[in-house]
Amino acid sequence: MDSHQRITRRRFLKTAAAGVALGVVGSPALMHAKEEYDLVVISGEPAAATKKALETLGGISRFVKKGHRVVLKPNMSFARTPEFGATTHPMVVAAVAQECIRAGARRVLILDHTLHRAELCLERTGIREACKNISGVHVQAFQDRKFFKEIKIPQGKVLDRVEVIQEALESDLLINIPVAKSHSATGVSLGIKGLMGLIWDRESFHSRFNINQALSDLATVIKPQLTIIDATRALASGGPGGPGDVKKTNLIIAGTDPVAVDSYGVTIVPWYGQTFKGRQVEHLLIAHQRGLGKIDIEQLKIFKGSA
Repeated sequence: MDSHQRITRRRFLKTAAAGVALGVVGSPALMHAKEEYDLVVISGEPAAATKKALETLGGISRFVKKGHRVVLKPNMSFARTPEFGATTHPMVVAAVAQECIRAGARRVLILDHTLHRAELCLERTGIREACKNISGVHVQAFQDRKFFKEIKIPQGKVLDRVEVIQEALESDLLINIPVAKSHSATGVSLGIKGLMGLIWDRESFHSRFNINQALSDLATVIKPQLTIIDATRALASGGPGGPGDVKKTNLIIAGTDPVAVDSYGVTIVPWYGQTFKGRQVEHLLIAHQRGLGKIDIEQLKIFKGSA
């Protein structure tokens, strides 16, 4: 496993340095016309920064309507405590869940298909504990195939179908809450990479398919209405599970365009000691070229503030 990580990390650095010189296709505007900012970037403590980010985007009620069934998808795949930077900070998840309930959500389900043993993940990440006193909020790990439903991917290049957690497919609203971290196969793991936590057969992405192409295929059918990157810490090396170099960045990055949010996330710290832009991350560039979002942050209207 270690040698595999070194090889794939080297390949990422080499590819990124070359700028992944592929052709660019324009992407359609994904934002509502009334939205003032493409992205909101807030610095501060996890809960306060998350609430300020939601407020600046126009409030969670812009997304959550009374009676909605909401699914939150954090990173809780690893049995790691928050300081490892491998999982979403529990206070970020709890803040989003609380705001959803206040906006009138009937139920908020926080879920992931965990890699480590489910019970350990729910305990050590601190997410279950942080949300236990919020009425209407449930935290669950799905590790049984019966909870997954196969869907077709009409525009898939390498994937024509995929099994997805059924609760995510049937929810009224999907909010993606990834943590910012490095990854041995894709360079970084942010929002779009985090969608793999919703599928049954993740191994095939690593063994059978070009993972970057497969991720962009997945992003054509799983489209969170909101992405909130927990960049309160960034696991700059040793990802996705750590241990590695954890940078204390104290940021929350939020927006409705999954490519734009991820592209900004790429720039917040050096990964493996080197700085990158979104275009240098293969799965983000492919997603952008397919019209799934904007990638050049210099062309985005970004609100920066503090909580």
